[in-house]
Amino acid sequence: MNNSADTRFPRRYPIGIQSFEKLRSEGYLYVDKTSQMYKLIQMGNPYFLSRPRRFGKSLMLSTLEAYFLGKKELFKGLFIETVEKDWKTYPVIKLSLNAERYENRQSLYDILERKLLEWEELYETGGKGITHSGRFMEVIKSAYEKTGLRVVVLIDEYDKPLLRSFHDEKLQDDFREILTAFYTVLKDADEWIQFVFITGVTKFAQVGIFSNLNQLMDISFDPRFADLCGLTQQEIEDNFAPGLETLAQNNNISREMAVQRLTRMYDGYHFSYNNMVGMFNPFSVLNCLSSGMFEHYWFASGTPTFLVEMLKKTDMDLRGLEDIEVSTVFLAYDQTNWGNTTQMLYRMGYLTIKSYDERFRMCKLGYPNEEVKSGLLHYTTHIA
Repeated sequence: MNNSADTRFPRRYPIGIQSFEKLRSEGYLYVDKTSQMYKLIQMGNPYFLSRPRRFGKSLMLSTLEAYFLGKKELFKGLFIETVEKDWKTYPVIKLSLNAERYENRQSLYDILERKLLEWEELYETGGKGITHSGRFMEVIKSAYEKTGLRVVVLIDEYDKPLLRSFHDEKLQDDFREILTAFYTVLKDADEWIQFVFITGVTKFAQVGIFSNLNQLMDISFDPRFADLCGLTQQEIEDNFAPGLETLAQNNNISREMAVQRLTRMYDGYHFSYNNMVGMFNPFSVLNCLSSGMFEHYWFASGTPTFLVEMLKKTDMDLRGLEDIEVSTVFLAYDQTNWGNTTQMLYRMGYLTIKSYDERFRMCKLGYPNEEVKSGLLHYTTHIA
């Protein structure tokens, strides 16, 4: 990784940076994840990845976007530069549903309308009088015909409208209807598609992605990609050595003690029961190294409204979440609803896999680290 920097200036930590091009062109530090991404590209399947918020999903999709747009200069010094010899400029259709509040049906309709108009202008299709799904299909087909290359489709936070409306069953039904029609186009357009990657926090089977797009590969538990998002301890020590020294000095402790405290506070996420590599929360780690202070950065960045509503409706004792046993089938279950609080807490990053019994295919869940445990216990005492 090429993270050399002029020591006269402070190191630039990519806190909240979701644009790979901005990160690389403006000298932010970058932990090279392109070897894992290249493996996915070579396998060629349509993918789905579930990870908690602020774990790097958007930056990962931005990196894939830059690769498929042929922006070779942004990958200088990274793994992909050493293996890719045939850079092409694919047509890329990228949709992010992360920013809107989604308070009514029209809000989702409007964001799809804006994106469709943007794509229709680019690929010169006329969508008047056609449904959103029909227009989406025409865009994909036209992009392929005009470029001679199959289309790359990247969808970030596909489930945000459903999570934002979790407390409103009628609005949930409206959003499902719109999204199901839109997303299932990807199955019928398969002959014109090169690559599909969809991210989210959880799985809503009713949306149609997982039931209708049956070739979609869910890599959320895949041991080969357990470290695709987040940071390992080795990555932190290899890439942020000066930051660790500064952190130790600011807190009057040794470097070894700084790493140990960083581990207690922000490590402990396990995203595969077959690969128990511990993952650090990247948002908290970067903030901690930048400020030199051990604080509750991820938790303080916002607690989803629907989680608050869910916890109000449950009698779950959050003090007893250290040794919850669940089956691997339960973890992968895609029927997201109010009654599935444990699975939702896992998907959102408030619980993680602590151990795995291979004989009985059972996982033990618990809090990943001190930040999550103390933050959630403190927060929930104020919402009752």
